[in-house]
Formats: sequence, C-alpha cells, structure tokens
Amino acid sequence: MNEKVATPAFAVARVLMAQVFILSGLSKIGAADAIRGYMEAMHVPGALLWPTIAFEIGAGLLIVLGYRTRILAWLLAGFCVATALIFHHQFSDQMQMTHFLKNIAMAGGWVLLACVGAGPLSLDARRGR
Repeated sequence: MNEKVATPAFAVARVLMAQVFILSGLSKIGAADAIRGYMEAMHVPGALLWPTIAFEIGAGLLIVLGYRTRILAWLLAGFCVATALIFHHQFSDQMQMTHFLKNIAMAGGWVLLACVGAGPLSLDARRGR
C-alpha cells in the first residue's frame, strides 16, 4: 500500500475501532443502574460496572492516541470475545446472534491491530524513534 495512504489510514482505523468502546463506556454512565442490573442478571458482579466503564473509555482513548496499542489491542480482543460469550450467547434470538458476531469480528480487528501496531501517526511510533 502507498505510504501516503497507509499513514493516515492507520490513524483513521484506530479512531473508528475505538469509538465503539468510548461511546459504549460513556453511555453506560447514564444508564448505570440498568446496566448493573443486566450484568447481574447475566451472573456478572455489578461491582465490575465502573471498572468496565473505565476500561472501555480509557482503552478507547489510548487506542485513538496510539499508545501501548499492541497490548491494548490484545486486551480489547479478549474483552470482545468474553463479552460475546457472556452476554450474547442466545443464538435463537437474531439480535443476540448479530451482537455475538459483531463482537467476534471486532476481536479479529483488534488481533490484526495487535499484530501490525498503531502505525506512524501514533505515540507508539514517537516512542520508538
């Protein structure tokens, strides 16, 4: 791929991937009681709500900046798989199946990002110089 295209493409891809987590974390703040109830109904301790929010927003913002991208991408891939298995395993429900497949696809994107890194327009690249 042409470097003039690849350089900004890495940054755009990171922003597009991270926005799901940043927005998801922010939306959980406004609906904390409902989300906690849903987590507990799925046998996940409600005490994990705020750490989850912090992880989603924090990891998302760090991915946008391209900081510690490979490590965070692996963690986000694991988070996507765990979330799919815990919350979206009722395959008879088409919406749950769609959410499951979305999470698995996102995990694939995170694995790819973990392998290729953040790209030239990132704090990781700056640290490497």
